Amino acid sequence: MPQITIVAGARPNFMKIAPIIHALHGVQDTGNAITYRLIHTGQHYDKIMSGNFFEQLNIPQPHSNLGAGGGSQAEQTAAIMIGFEKELQAHPSDLVLVVGDVTSTMACAITAQKLHVPVAHVEGGIRSNDWAMPEEINRLVTDAITNHFFTTSELANANLKASGVPDARIHFVGNTMIDTLLANQDRLQPPPVWNSLHLRPKQYGVMTLHRPANVDEETQLVELINAIMSHSQDMPVVFPVHPRTAKILERLGIGHSRLHTISPLGYLEFNYLVKHAKVVITDSGGITEEASVMNVPCMTLRDNTERPETISLGTNVLVGTAPNAIQPHLETLFAGQWKTAKTIPLWDGKAAQRIVTKLQDILT
Repeated sequence: MPQITIVAGARPNFMKIAPIIHALHGVQDTGNAITYRLIHTGQHYDKIMSGNFFEQLNIPQPHSNLGAGGGSQAEQTAAIMIGFEKELQAHPSDLVLVVGDVTSTMACAITAQKLHVPVAHVEGGIRSNDWAMPEEINRLVTDAITNHFFTTSELANANLKASGVPDARIHFVGNTMIDTLLANQDRLQPPPVWNSLHLRPKQYGVMTLHRPANVDEETQLVELINAIMSHSQDMPVVFPVHPRTAKILERLGIGHSRLHTISPLGYLEFNYLVKHAKVVITDSGGITEEASVMNVPCMTLRDNTERPETISLGTNVLVGTAPNAIQPHLETLFAGQWKTAKTIPLWDGKAAQRIVTKLQDILT
């Protein structure tokens, strides 16, 4: 029976692999089953993941945690490669499946190829064309040595073809992050802040900021938040914030009566907030996908995006990083003139099934 190794290094990775694991379990009793080992590199320590995270996604705990978090980019990459080499030597694999664009994705792809193990990349081919983003370097390196690409969009397919990848290695399957979202729509649950702040549907905003260009540049962070709060009328804004960013906010004395900073939320609770929000203001790529599918207005505080389909077909608008660009978009929102999402091809909740069907073809 073929054996694959599935790699995840951060919380969003597990959201992308959860439906793949479910689909693998779905073919376990067939004559074409695939066994797997789930490896957490430990790249990001997330206290939420030590609680009920895996239970929420209905997936098993990883078979192994490499504990390769911390250190510089180079130190972390090296630690992941060393740990993953030992993992593959102890547990030989017919294929390594990597997802997304974190350091673990790149490091494990390199390690696998040097051990002559084929690599498949879920979410291959997406590009921001911004080499200042560590994720873009990870994408470029991973895709340069990937054997099979599972893609989320026709644009990703075009990017790969332009780089010389033959059609036979490109498999347009859809978006497994959306598989997870659609599978859990009926399970979303309000976080404690829903009642404590007396939130009501479409009467509040959700904000997430984590990119260094936004949170590490202190003047930029102050001006962005001031612009958002100045032009959001009387709307409360809920800001699930990383502890590191919370310390920056506290040191800078950033505080508004309508800005509510809270601890990071679980998957079901956070997406409940997004689903019922009037607007999401973010610099995260994955959240733009989820907001678009739930038809929630989304403003991205970045100068580029690797997910342009959320703009052309979804509810996302690329605002940029200039604080003075925020006001006109909020005015459009409050005027009730935000665009409505259209159907994004193959973002239908069945991407993981397509991936497993293709893996069965590849491994037999």
